[in-house]
Amino acid sequence: MKTQCTPEPMLFSSLYSQKVQADFDGGAITSDAGALLLREVDRRIGLVDALNACIPDPRNPLLTIHAQRAMLAQRIFALACGYEDLNDHQTLRTDPCFQVLAGKLADPEIPLASTPTLWRLEDRVDRPAMVNRVTVFIDRFIASHATPPETMILDFDASDNPVYGNQEGRGFHGYYDEYCFLPLYVYCGDQLLVPYLRPSRIDAAKHSRAILKLLVARFRQVWPNTRIILRADSGFCRWKTMK
Repeated sequence: MKTQCTPEPMLFSSLYSQKVQADFDGGAITSDAGALLLREVDRRIGLVDALNACIPDPRNPLLTIHAQRAMLAQRIFALACGYEDLNDHQTLRTDPCFQVLAGKLADPEIPLASTPTLWRLEDRVDRPAMVNRVTVFIDRFIASHATPPETMILDFDASDNPVYGNQEGRGFHGYYDEYCFLPLYVYCGDQLLVPYLRPSRIDAAKHSRAILKLLVARFRQVWPNTRIILRADSGFCRWKTMK
């Protein structure tokens, strides 16, 4: 029996004069069309634009082919889709969906940034840019609240980030039984406030007190009456933090 299924096309925000639509008529095919929903979210919260503002671009505009904002969008949306390796972009750079995600017209003759170009972008992100990047997550969190919350619970925890090469800072961690980094994450509810990459040969609580102090100071500026609670396991129980 022939199915009587005629789904309506899905319309997304346009790209310049080009209509962005998902349908089932064939043509240029992508396996990551769901990322267009992430593009809609980013248009509302402005995350890519805010991260782009944190990173200085020393390149000569007259000699630049790929805008920094487009490269950031290309890399960020690829990570969100599970493409962790820069080598993946040798294929993704011609994918029509990722071209739209990067703010470019879908054209296989004009590919996005190559793997070496993206590597150079990541390599020139310095420490001040990383510090400013953290404020982006915090400011987006603050902007998501129409009114000050009565109580905030800041969840601190470390987790393993496995590595499979000789990356600088790698080390063997006995608890996780693998070579890894040991990043520190801070969440409030389901929103990420701080992702902090660290080597694994450290105390799991390293720098947590300094991060807590910075977070509390920032939240007190905008929400002086909000109750702030720190929640973490016993590995973070340090007398300086308690004080």
